[in-house]
Amino acid sequence: MGTSNQEKARFDTRLPKEQKQFFEKAALLGGYRNLTDFVIAAVQSKAKEIIEERERIIASQKDKEVFFDALVNPPKPNTDLRSAKEEFDNLISK
Repeated sequence: MGTSNQEKARFDTRLPKEQKQFFEKAALLGGYRNLTDFVIAAVQSKAKEIIEERERIIASQKDKEVFFDALVNPPKPNTDLRSAKEEFDNLISK
């Protein structure tokens, strides 16, 4: 996500001093320029993970609905399927 022409918004938080120092150490060890870059990268990554997982769950639920609907309310056989059945029946009856 680029930020060159995007409108900026502010995000402030208060946290215990020890926690801030812990995060700053992680940012330094992780090679980030500063705590802000580290927090943004970490939150961006976690947000993406959560959203992708949720979208997979939603897609999976929709797939289940379509599948079970097809089982409960199967469509009528089309011409090709009826022809295939006739060919199969002819082969089996010989």
